[in-house]
Amino acid sequence: MARKRKGRDISGWVVVDKPAGITSTAVVNKVRWALDAKKAGHAGTLDPEATGVLAVALGEATKTVPYITDALKAYRFTVRFGQATNTDDAEGEVIATSDLRPDDDAIKSALSGFVGDIMQVPPQFSAVKVDGERAYKKAREGEEMALSARPLWVEELLLIDRPNPDHAELEMTCGKGGYVRSIARDLGEALGCKAHVKSLRRVWSGPFEATDGVSMDQVDALAKTPELDQFLQPLEVGLADLAEVRCPAESVDKLRNGNPAPVIASGIDFGEEVWASYEGRAIAVGTYRGGEMQPSRVFVPPQT
Repeated sequence: MARKRKGRDISGWVVVDKPAGITSTAVVNKVRWALDAKKAGHAGTLDPEATGVLAVALGEATKTVPYITDALKAYRFTVRFGQATNTDDAEGEVIATSDLRPDDDAIKSALSGFVGDIMQVPPQFSAVKVDGERAYKKAREGEEMALSARPLWVEELLLIDRPNPDHAELEMTCGKGGYVRSIARDLGEALGCKAHVKSLRRVWSGPFEATDGVSMDQVDALAKTPELDQFLQPLEVGLADLAEVRCPAESVDKLRNGNPAPVIASGIDFGEEVWASYEGRAIAVGTYRGGEMQPSRVFVPPQT
């Protein structure tokens, strides 16, 4: 007999403004503990020293995680010129140096080569798997790997500030799977001056903004109290990029049981992925079939 998971049967999103010095997994575990939630996950890992949006999904909202990880996101980061590191950030060892410092025009010109559909090689210290093992584990053992390039959509990459010749502040809007550390490393190579990421902040991810995030100090202070629930956003927020169809009362049980059922829709193409709502609550995600919806994910209502 399966062991019943302890905790509250709550669903929704908590947006954390993650501080530096803590892993994404630790943030998720703390939020789950603080809200006494049965189930939790997150939409996109941040490196331990990175800050900003970490969207934590609770309960049924974990089923909407793919729609946030697939959404556009924006990063603001500082590049340190003149030094390459083995981790491509400030935490690693310096492995190459250069006295060359590019001017603003050279930087802006080079950035254009990193916009649009690009191919990107992940850092040696990354979570990609090599022969079934995480690359960072092999890198820690001193192994150097030939990692395969991966596609990335970069919508925008801008020079925001130039505080001094050694540093440049950039902002990038990109799709799923981007490594900011790789952007900094490759920019340094393109400019012939070597570079790494000195600091990194995710300013928004899909519908979630860092400025709306709860701090870890607040999570600690309000843990196990009703006041922390005020930061819980509905799971439907995670479906913002999908078209909504309305579900008649007689279709609710059919959809939740995984069966096709009639829905009310307007201006939606046959075969489009949609989500069905009833009285404002998400019932299911699925494919629109011209007056009907075939569910692929269903949302279980909270137990009463």
